[in-house]
This record gives sequence, structure tokens and C-alpha cells, in this order.
Amino acid sequence: MPDMNKGIIISEDETSQKLSSKLSALEIKEKEKQVEAEAKQQGLAYINLDKFPISQEAIKVISQEQAESLQTVCFLYTGEEMRLGSLNPTNPQVSNLIKELNEKYHVNIKTYLISENSLDKTSEIYAKIPTITQMAGVNITANDLNKFDEQLTDFTKLNQLIAETSLTETINLIIAAALKFSSSDIHIETEEKEIKIRFRIDGVLHEVANINKSSWDKISNRIKLLSGLKLNITTKPQDGRFTINLTNDKVDVRVSTIPSSYGESIVMRLLKASSVGLKFEDLGLRGKTFNDLREEMRKPNGMIITTGPTGSGKTTTLYAILNKLNSPDTKIITLEDPIEYKLPGIVQSQVEGQADDFTSIRLGDENKPRITHYTFAKGLRAILRQDPDIVMVGEIRDLETAETAINAALTGHLMLSTLHTNSAADTIPRLLSIGVQPFLLAPSLNAIIGQRLLRRLCPHCKIKNDKLDNKTITTILNALSTISPESGHKINDLSDLTFYVAKGCDKCHRLGYKGRIGIYEVLTINPAIEKIILSGNVSANEIEKIAVDNGMITMLQDGLLKAVDGITSVEEVLAKVLD
Repeated sequence: MPDMNKGIIISEDETSQKLSSKLSALEIKEKEKQVEAEAKQQGLAYINLDKFPISQEAIKVISQEQAESLQTVCFLYTGEEMRLGSLNPTNPQVSNLIKELNEKYHVNIKTYLISENSLDKTSEIYAKIPTITQMAGVNITANDLNKFDEQLTDFTKLNQLIAETSLTETINLIIAAALKFSSSDIHIETEEKEIKIRFRIDGVLHEVANINKSSWDKISNRIKLLSGLKLNITTKPQDGRFTINLTNDKVDVRVSTIPSSYGESIVMRLLKASSVGLKFEDLGLRGKTFNDLREEMRKPNGMIITTGPTGSGKTTTLYAILNKLNSPDTKIITLEDPIEYKLPGIVQSQVEGQADDFTSIRLGDENKPRITHYTFAKGLRAILRQDPDIVMVGEIRDLETAETAINAALTGHLMLSTLHTNSAADTIPRLLSIGVQPFLLAPSLNAIIGQRLLRRLCPHCKIKNDKLDNKTITTILNALSTISPESGHKINDLSDLTFYVAKGCDKCHRLGYKGRIGIYEVLTINPAIEKIILSGNVSANEIEKIAVDNGMITMLQDGLLKAVDGITSVEEVLAKVLD
């Protein structure tokens, strides 16, 4: 029987430290109460800056030397107003500082009484800010990339290079490696004993490096400085961005941070400016699928919806369509969340969320949220007053947005949008389920695009695949044998099909795949489908059957046809469509 007197042994030092920490916290709390009471007695505003998110723009308003001298800091600067915290707001020198700031910034300034603990917290932020005052972007030149090019033949070299570089070079190295390996996202995650670096390449995450956890604060602060995030906030999500200036291109980096069990998780999405130039003809649409969608795009009104899970290329498809339709005599406006790529000649508007929770913390009655709640529905109504010909709404999320979009499609606008459903046919029941009226939906729809992104086989190392099992072969034959003659696709001999795999080589960084291609199904609205919608008794299976009978190639069939052509593998098709 276990000895009940035995338990976790805690040393006297640990006990002493915990007790000291509690007493210190209580002492700070008590002092804050005293300062708050003092402010009330003197008729001064008060704020506790312990957890307040102080931006780099705000903290830099007053130099560290001046802040230490006057015991005064700027903790909020919005461009319209400024908030200062001081141990002695009535100090004549603080009044002179306010006059100087007023002359320089021409903003409304208000001063708050703060505690010594609050002032100490701002000192910690000053310590994290480097002496350089301008950090508009990370300059990674072609020479920087070439320097790593020969060494970064595969992921195993990255850890070695990280160990040999300085902190600043480490961030540049990680970004350069991500660009070298054509990564779309960089994941930097804190774990119990180390920092894990992962790259998303062609939709798949790969662990590429591990860094000693002692480097975390310096790495996270460096990234936050670059992306304009608040250095002293680690318990709330933040979003920012910065720019990488290449020799012949530019990469916008969208940064997202969230708190995690062992610190924070940072994800950097790399948005290459040259990627926006993808042509409609290069999406991977073929034959009747290509022709049907092209015809629906040419109509002056109606709605085209792309559908699929996150990461299936919906936004890329919409951008390619917009590029195809863009001309001087056409007014195109988009409403996005967020704007990922800038499209020349197109008006792009971004949806915004509610004001940051922190902006209204004890800042007085006159403080109001700085961000308008600009939703898809409200934004779309505003856009329609701008006399557009074509409108793209990033996503249909609710009935209000859906009804506004449908009414626009029925009144002379070509509407483009996205929806999260598994197939093109599933989109119609989904729209009806959120409350769209059948008599409005049926005449408004032009086409629905179901899609996925598949990895391309590396052309340098692909070989014939002779190891398909009977179950997989049966699935392939069942799918290809049901292709409608109306589709224009014909396979002469289903018993003599060749498929491929790739073993990996230096050209594809040993992954076997390089690049991605879309697979599609384009459902156009014919009288039979319109009749089903109007009946209100809608079955996705029935709609898909009618569409297939009329020549629609399903995503599974399109993927297998591309596998037959050696563009991708059967395993990739089945994993993305059936799983």
C-alpha cells in the first residue's frame, strides 16, 4: 500500500520563490490601488499599463532618454489622438512636452497617471526596439538567395546553417529557404524544449528545422518588429505584415501570432506579387469544362461561385477570372478578407472586424473604436452604389450576404464569390438551407465550380506506377467508365492505362512533387436543374447526376484524367477528393 505521507517533494528554495512571487504580486496590486486612488483624489485619469498593448508607433513618439528623464511615455497613438502615461502629469516639463508633441503631430493628447510598475513595463519594450528607426522591409537580394542556393539542396542542411548564423541572419535564412523551396507558409512554433520550424510546400507541411528554445524571445521580437506587432502582447492573437524586396519581385508576408501552451505560434504567409499573374488558361481547366466556364464568364449578369475546402485554390481561380475579364471599359470591385494580392486596374476593398478589445481599456468616455465593422453584407451594399459591372465577394457567409449578392446578380451585375462545400452540387442545398428563396436562386446562378489543388509529379524523376492494388484499380475504372459522351472526353481502352509516381530528386528537393494544378467540376444551370431548385425538394446527388449526364466531368474524373496524362499521381487524386 502506498505511503500516504509521501508526495511531491518541494524544496525550501522553490517554496521561498513562490511565496516571494506571490508577495511581490500582492505588493504591486496594492500600489496600483494607491495610484488609482491618488488619481481619483487629484481628478486625474488613471491607467494600468501592465497588460496594455503598446504599439511600436506609440512607444517611439517619445525617446527612451526623454521618457526616463520625464518619467513619461506614450502608450497609444492612432494618428488622430495620443495618450501619455506619467508618474507626475502636473510636472511643468510634461506640459512643455505636450506642447511640443501638439505642434509636431497636431493630435488630441490626454495624459494619465501611471504607477512605477507601468513605467517599468514600458522600459522593457524600449529594450526590445533596436536603434534603427526605419524597418520598412527585409532586403533579401538575389545574392542572399544565391549564397544559400548551393547549400540548401534539401531540408537537412537548414539546421546546420541556422547553427552557423546570427539571429538577424537566422530570420533571413528561414525566409530565404522558404522561398528556395517554394513554401507558401512558414510555421514557427514553441514546444516544451525547442522551437520547431515547418514549411508548407504545395499544401503539405514539412518539418525543416529545430532551434534552441532560448532563442525564442529574440526571434519573436524580431518578427514582431518587422511586422509592426505589439512587442509586449503574448497572450492575445495579433496580425501584421511586412515586405521582402527581391531583385525582380516583391513578397508580402502576412504574419499571424496566437498564444500557445509553451509561448506563441507564429505563421508567416508568403504572398509573391508575381503569383497574381496566373492566367485563366493556366488554371488546369480543359475541354468542355474550360469552354462552359468561359461562356458563363462572358455573360453580363448572374453569379459564379467557386467552392471547396480551405486551401483548395478558390481565391486563385477568382483572381484568374478577374484578370481575364479586366479591361478599361469594365468596372470591377472586390470585397476581400483579407486582400492577398493587389490587382492592377481593379478596386479592392477589405472587410474589417470589430475594434481591438484593448483600444477601449479605461481610456475615457470619448474613446471610441477605431475600426468600423465593415462586413461582407454592408460592404457589398456600399459597392453596388459604386456602379460596378463585375463584383467579387470573398465569401458568402450568411443569408444577408447571399441575398444581396443574388439581387445584384439579378439586376445586371456579374457576381463572383466562394462558398465552403464539398462539391459543386452541394452548393445549391447549402444556399437554400441558409434561407435563400428558390425563386431567386434558380435564375441568378450561372455556374458553380467545385475544385481541389493537387501536387504535380516532378517531371525529372517520375516513373511508371506498377503497384496499384485491386481496390484502387476498381475505383479508377468505376469513375472513368461513367464519363458521359457529352463531355467530349473518351478513353479508348480502360484496360490499358498507365499511371506514374515520383521517387524524388534534387530538382524537387526529394519530395517527388513540384508545383500544383487544379482539378475542377463546373456545374452550369440548365432547365432540368432550375426546375429542381424551384421545386424546393433539392438533392445534391440528383443535381450531380443531371449535370454529369449533360457532360460535366467530376473532380474525381478530372483528377484521374490528369493522372493518366502523368501530371499527378493516383494517390494524390484519391487523397484530395475521396478522403
